[in-house]
Amino acid sequence: MDNNKIAKSLELMADLMEFQGANAFRLRAYRNGSRVIRDLPEQIADMIANDQDLTQIDGIGKSTAEKCKELVETGQLKKLEEIKAEVPESVLGMLRVPNLGAKKAAKLFNELNIETLDQLKAACEAGEVAKLDGFGEKTQQIILDGLEIAADANKRIYWSEADAIANQLREFFKSCKAVKRLEFAGSYRRGKETVGDLDILIDTDDGETVMDHLTEFPDITKVIARGETKISVRLEQSFQVDLRVVPKKSFGAALQYFTGSKEHNVELRGRAKSAGLRINEYGVYDTSGKKEKYIAGETEADVYATLGLPEFAPELREQRGEFEMAENDALPDLIELSHIRGDLHMHTTATDGKYSIEEMAAAAKERGLKYIAITDHSKRVAMANGLDGKRAKAQWKKIDEINEQSDGKFWIFKGIECDILEAGGMDLSDKILEQADWVLAAIHYGQNQSREQITDRLIGAIENPHVDAVAHPTGRLLNRREPYEVDMSAVMSAVKENNKILELNANPARLDLNDVHVAQAKAQKIPIVINTDAHSINGLDVMQYGIKQARRGGLTKADVVNCATLAKFKKLIGIN
Repeated sequence: MDNNKIAKSLELMADLMEFQGANAFRLRAYRNGSRVIRDLPEQIADMIANDQDLTQIDGIGKSTAEKCKELVETGQLKKLEEIKAEVPESVLGMLRVPNLGAKKAAKLFNELNIETLDQLKAACEAGEVAKLDGFGEKTQQIILDGLEIAADANKRIYWSEADAIANQLREFFKSCKAVKRLEFAGSYRRGKETVGDLDILIDTDDGETVMDHLTEFPDITKVIARGETKISVRLEQSFQVDLRVVPKKSFGAALQYFTGSKEHNVELRGRAKSAGLRINEYGVYDTSGKKEKYIAGETEADVYATLGLPEFAPELREQRGEFEMAENDALPDLIELSHIRGDLHMHTTATDGKYSIEEMAAAAKERGLKYIAITDHSKRVAMANGLDGKRAKAQWKKIDEINEQSDGKFWIFKGIECDILEAGGMDLSDKILEQADWVLAAIHYGQNQSREQITDRLIGAIENPHVDAVAHPTGRLLNRREPYEVDMSAVMSAVKENNKILELNANPARLDLNDVHVAQAKAQKIPIVINTDAHSINGLDVMQYGIKQARRGGLTKADVVNCATLAKFKKLIGIN
């Protein structure tokens, strides 16, 4: 029972309780506790084993502490199981419909007996939802428009969540001596931002033992199907894992085939056919004679080499020009996490962060970074206690004092995440912004404005001489909110013309820019900064997800400004 599972249980209980109309204070307590637990560096289970008082942790009250202990000791929550008996878990899909909310979802459940998204769609199309008090035609249409997002959220999980499951499975299979080699394939291996299932390939002489071992994985809720060489299981929250037993001579061919993408594989097989070869998941075969002859398949490199091709990085296998780049010896040397030297978007206790400047700096040093920027919110974000000019200058003065006491090998830049106002213009005056080292411009409000308005706001900010970069440029939240309407071609042109930078926000719920926009920026030689947008110490660790997205867009360390040394980055933003 790790911290992530505890946090998910508390979140689920809060969601179902909200559906029942529970006290807002109790909901907030469980959700706050969930966030705190997910960010803790220590494991709750270890703390309970050592008789530590969980209520001493800021954000964990008596009730939450009791629930944690119950989860660790019994593996479940009695209260949660009681609620599940009253409210089917399937109704939570309705809470993922943008702008619906728990109260309206509960009304749909109680008055129309709607439990699934399919039922909700049918009720909207029949006009039944519009007839309910507090709904109407407009709300009904909003629900219909948001159903696709909610449905996708039910089918796919964040890459970061799939990665956590994959890591658990890797560790789990270490104790299975029958496993000779284990690899993951599919969209997970290619690094797609959301993942629908996990594909595992295993080289073994004892497939039965390997498949039996998988059935003992703690999170399995059902064995869906099982054959001689394949088993499919369902984990919690209906996530599927498919395991295939593959012979050594075919392992590389199978890994290439099941990694995909479909478009990449179609191109590869077309080239093979033209060369008198046939490629499938079992190997590469010479078809020029009377009888097919196996010629390769043990490794992916062998498979590609039969066509004179390099072993493509999985993130590039999307049929977006990778074959042409290979023919021209122009495949990029993709960025790696170790190339990152700085993180230029993070928050502290001054606004909605959980740690002080000093604590965030210390955590960044521990992760090998050489510089950071503290970028708390500006005053427009009142719910996060955003900084006005006076508070911003006070924070920057403190950063100056910290830097004066340092040895110069680690640097904190005076930054701000300054809102772009709904009517255009920046949330803080030029007189204030010119005193900052690093200014991120961001949209948090007015996201439903027209394409023209959003684009004009962004371009206006880009043209401001004190703005350095645009944060999370399209405003999307994966599985929760579509990007706002914006002309990204116009935005990129303005960024290039004004020598500014676009952020790739590494938060796994954002990954904004998407991979296509990243590739477009690279093609235009627009510099990218990969930032964590961390609100806690553990939040600094999401950088890896931004790197995965950057690789899908073909970025090298030369394309990313925070791969620069401290001296070079200072020069880039005009600091001596």
